[in-house]
Formats: sequence, structure tokens, C-alpha cells
Amino acid sequence: MLERPCLFGAELRRLRIAAGLTLTQFATTVHYSKGQISKVETGRKRPTTEFARLCDAALEAGGALAALVPGVPGRRPSGQPPVPDQAGAMPTDSTNPPDDGQWSPPSRRRLMAVGAVSVFGIAASAHTTAAAQSAPTTTAAQSKASGQPLVDAYRGLFDQYRRVGQLSPPQALLPTLVEQTGALRSLALHTGGDTGRGLLALAARFAEFTGWMAQEAGDDAAAAHWTAHAVDIAEAAGDGHLASYALVRQALITYYRGEGADTVALAEGALSGRLPPRIRALAAQRAAQGHALVGDHDACMRLLERARVLFGRAAAEGPASDAPVLGPTHLRDPVAMVTGWCLLDLGRPREAAEVLDAEYARLAPDALRTRRRYGARRALAHAVAGENAHACELTRDLLEHTSGVGSQTITADLRRLARVLSRHPRHPAYRALAPSLTAALSPQAL
Repeated sequence: MLERPCLFGAELRRLRIAAGLTLTQFATTVHYSKGQISKVETGRKRPTTEFARLCDAALEAGGALAALVPGVPGRRPSGQPPVPDQAGAMPTDSTNPPDDGQWSPPSRRRLMAVGAVSVFGIAASAHTTAAAQSAPTTTAAQSKASGQPLVDAYRGLFDQYRRVGQLSPPQALLPTLVEQTGALRSLALHTGGDTGRGLLALAARFAEFTGWMAQEAGDDAAAAHWTAHAVDIAEAAGDGHLASYALVRQALITYYRGEGADTVALAEGALSGRLPPRIRALAAQRAAQGHALVGDHDACMRLLERARVLFGRAAAEGPASDAPVLGPTHLRDPVAMVTGWCLLDLGRPREAAEVLDAEYARLAPDALRTRRRYGARRALAHAVAGENAHACELTRDLLEHTSGVGSQTITADLRRLARVLSRHPRHPAYRALAPSLTAALSPQAL
């Protein structure tokens, strides 16, 4: 591992000379100073992953240089919640969640009991209906209709929590989501029948959303924990598809750790033709992002095109159920936005900036978390492309209009943006922006 910076520098110099580029010419291409590049080539400075991707793109090295950079370690888990085992199962030493304020779901045994009650409730309802077919007031259709308003009410509540998640810090929403998931699960247990199953399916979506907010709060262990819990609930409700979508969610965790190969492997597990097209589309996008991390442009673009076809098929078929839509809901063209995201990871910042500019303009004004997420990527693309003044302008606007939606995943891009901009500390635009950017990245602001 210690030899890799030297290997990288030697290979970079070989490829640069083979391309007929002087240090000055190459520095202009990748927007690094000659001194910095010289230090990397001679092994005196360790290359960053971003620098390697820019060099790969500029020299058409196909990811060979990025492969010589030591991998980025994942964030340390907080240790707050327990971690699922290799099979994705949660601890089963207790039938009730501990009342200690931690984000701990109940055991798989308890969940399957809830599912069994729902199934038994359906069977009992069917038996009663068969025995009293002459009584029109006890038909299955009317029984289902009587419980539908309750399911619809909780579905509307879930949509509202998603909206709140766009406008507030994840830490503020997490306790409510935890309580709501438990309440829905208990209500499903006591209700049974079709209504109970509908409530249990919604509880699974609440648990999955809790996992996403936990990741936004910077707790990968809790994110994995709640995602696995969502799968358990969904299986108890008779929904086997969420287990495959969980692979897409897990792939997002490895993506933010910079683990491209693991991201691809996880996402490819949800590309089965037996799954709904929307899940496969989301999996194809995530796999494309993984390929972008490892510098495979062609594989990335193929998967993005596959995602576009699958999203089109999902739109044509319509929703398979009345359950909430999986994945992002604030992107008019998710494939286009993710394409811009991938182009930046592939070391093509100018192309990325062009795409992200166009797609950012289409975001809803009140989708603050989405605007900050993609706005940070947009500003980063312009900064990496050497457009410092414009990047600073975009960053200032971003910080002013999306405050209050703290996120560790977004903060990672803002820190990266700050590092890129700080390479030119005397630039007037950076000097004007630095205090507010520093304040936004302070522990008190996160």
C-alpha cells in the first residue's frame, strides 16, 4: 500500500509523456498547479481519488490510475444500534425493543408473528364471509373498504413525513419515524386482515425511510440495521420485493464510502428480471455509479441507458400497488441527474456541470434537501472544472437557500468542494465565500 503513491506517480508521468503533454499543458487540463503534479509524479505527495479520476479522463487511461490509489475507508459506525448478521437478520434475544431511546427494531420472530396474525385474520374473515354469503353487509369487498380509509390516512402521513424530510435535519425526524414505525406495526398486529397487511406494508416503508434518514445523519450501522428491519416487516406482510430494493440501499452506503466494486456487486443483485422495473431501474443507476467510481465509462453509460429504458417501462405499466413509490420522488428525470453525477466521478467535470445545470433548474423550489444534494454536486463540478468564481457563486446561493437540512452525505460533497476551492486561497470569490462555507461545515451546523 505504501508503494502505491510512487507507482501512481511513475505511471502518471509515463502516460503524460506518452500523450505528448508538458507539465504546463497537463496542469491546464486537470486544473492543478504544476508544482502539485510534479510532487505527485515524484512520489512526494499522495494522490487523491479525485485527482486520479481527472487524470484518467484526461489521459484516457480507463481507470488504471484510480486503481493505484489506496481505497477510501468507510466511516466508523457509531455503535449505537446493533448490526445485522451476514444473512441480514436482526438479533432475536428479545421479543420487544428496548426502551432506552436507541433506534432498535424488534426481532424477526416478533415480526413474523405480526405477519401470521394478519394471515390468520384474512383466513378468518374469508371463513366468516363464506358462512354468511347471504348477508350483503359482511362481504369481503365491504370489509376491505371499511379498513381502507385507515391505510390511506397512514399513507398520507408517510407522504407528509417525506416532505418534512426535505425541509428539516434528519436527526430531528428520526425519533418520530422510529415511533411511527412501531405504532404502525402494533396497529397491524391488532387489526389483522387486509387492513393489517396494508398497515404492515406501510410500516416497512417507514422503516426503510428511517434507514435513509439514519444514513443522512451519518450513522451507517443504523442505516443498515433499519433497512434490514424493513425487509423483515415487508416479508411478514407478503412483500418480497423490498428485500431486493434493500440491496440498492446498501449499495448507496458503499458508494458514499468510495467502494465502487462493492457498489456494483450489491446493485447487480437487484437487476433480476423477476423484479418490478422501477426497482431494476434504481439498481441499474446505482451500479452505474459504482462503475463511475472505478473509472469504467462504457459500463456506466450502458447501465444508465438500461435504467432509462426500465423507468420508461415502469411508467407505462403504472404502479404495481398503492404503496409509496420507492426511491427518489423529486427528480423529473432521475437518469439525467445521475448521469451528471457519474460524469463528475468519471473525471469529466465540464460535461457533468452542463448536465447538472440543466437538471437542477427543474427541481421543485421546496425540495430543499434534494436541491442541496444536487446543488453541492453542481457547484463541485464547476469547481473541479476550474470555474472558481462561478462555483463560489453557486455555493453561496446554495448555502443561503437550503439552510436547516443538515446531512452527512451532502456534507461530504461540501467538504470536497471546500478542498477544491481552497486550492486557490487568494481568489477574491473564495475569500468572500470562505467564512460562510466554514460556518456551514462546523460541527454546530451539522
